[in-house]
This record gives sequence, structure tokens and C-alpha cells, in this order.
Amino acid sequence: MSVTDDAFLGGRLNILQARQGYRAGLDAVMLAAAVEARGVPFRVLDAGAGVGTAGLCVAWRCPEARVVLVEREPELVRLAEMNIARNGLQDRVSVVEADVTRVAAGVLDAIGLAEASFDQVIANPPYHTEGAGTAARDALKAAAHAMPGAELEDWWRFFARMAKPGGEALMIHKASALPDLIDAAKRRFGALVALPLHSRAGEAAHRVMLGGIKGSRAAFRLDAGFAVHDAEGAFTPGAEGVLRLGRALRVAYGTLNEADAPP
Repeated sequence: MSVTDDAFLGGRLNILQARQGYRAGLDAVMLAAAVEARGVPFRVLDAGAGVGTAGLCVAWRCPEARVVLVEREPELVRLAEMNIARNGLQDRVSVVEADVTRVAAGVLDAIGLAEASFDQVIANPPYHTEGAGTAARDALKAAAHAMPGAELEDWWRFFARMAKPGGEALMIHKASALPDLIDAAKRRFGALVALPLHSRAGEAAHRVMLGGIKGSRAAFRLDAGFAVHDAEGAFTPGAEGVLRLGRALRVAYGTLNEADAPP
């Protein structure tokens, strides 16, 4: 497989990924930035991790995090293993080859995972419904961009299996999927919070992040949107902080002291 060596977080992470096909980018970094540092050890599961970009971004920013990447495509698993090693994160990040939508009961322990053992579960899943457009020619790209219509439910079911009671789940998806996301999540998670992501302020949201807490009964909340670019097309200061400086999303929003940001 022909690969590129791409810098993330302003060069703080270097990620190998396929030259052709699906490529990780802004969505993975934004997802990782929404994971809250805790100051104590906590476990994170990156479901459908691809080459590991989101999970590795979490591990870089949160030294107390122990991250497990789960990916079904063997080629991407191998690249994820290389990315873990080349960024010096072998002591806190591991990768498991499995399909999150088809992991049978009893199999999780056999592959080194345990149900209800993660404080945080995250995912940047396929965004398009299978058959609702022209499939990508590259098989890995097609698999990364399209899922059967019922699989969104399967992802949130997997989240619920893996999260601890009181654990958090977080997914980034296209904004138009928000009703389906809420429908799949609300039977398993409460305190749902949706964060719209806008390419520019004043434009319709193009992405949304939905998070929730397992077992909570708190009401749904819609947060103020986050604009990635300004009117001239440059990154906004908040997006610059997340994408180039590796800051947490709450820092980008200005709700944490800048001293709490990583160097």
C-alpha cells in the first residue's frame, strides 16, 4: 500500500495513511479534542479507528489516558500499529482487529476487550448510507464512507456494551444524521449533547458531534455551534487551537484557562 506521512496537531503527531482512499483529517482531530482530560487514569475506546488518528490525538493530549483502537480492516490495523510505535505511544495505546458492528457475545474477552470497561468510547464512523450514491472505487474508501442503513443502531449498541455505567460516548457524523443519531443513542445514553460544527459562521452546520452518558436521565442539550473557518477561509482562533496546537475543545471555546492547555 502506498502511504503518506502526514503531520497532525502542528507536527506533534505524524500519521501514516493510505495515499488513495479514505484519509483522516479535521473530523478525527475535532472528535479527539472533545474528550475531556480527567487528571486520573481513564480508558478510551476508539471504535472504527482506521489508522488511529483520533485515538492517538487523545493519547497525546491526555497523558493519563489508556487508549484501545478497534479497526476491522487488516491494512489499516497494520498502519495503526506503525503509527502507535512511531509516535512513542506503545505504553498507552494498543490496537485490536474487529468489526464493531459484528462482535458476537463472548468474543470480546477473547480479543482482549471487556464489556463495560471504558470510561469513554468515541467514533468517526462511515457517513453515508450504502446504496444512497455512487460507491468509491477504492474498497477501503468505500467501506469508510458508507454503512448499511441499520448499522448506526449497531454502533450505539456497541458503545453501550463497552462503556462503564456513567461512562461517556461521543460520535461525529454529518449534521443531517442528527435525528437518527439521537434515536439510536437515547435508549442507551442520557444527558445527550449535540455540538454543531460549521465550516463558516452563519452557514448551516456540516458536521455534528453527539455525546451522552450511560445510565443518565438528564435532558438533551443543543450547544452553540463551533465555526472552523472565518469569512476569509482561514481557521478561526478556536479551530487553530484545536487543529494546530492540540488544545481541548473546551479550551478553544474559552471555558478553560489557557494554562490548562498542553504546551
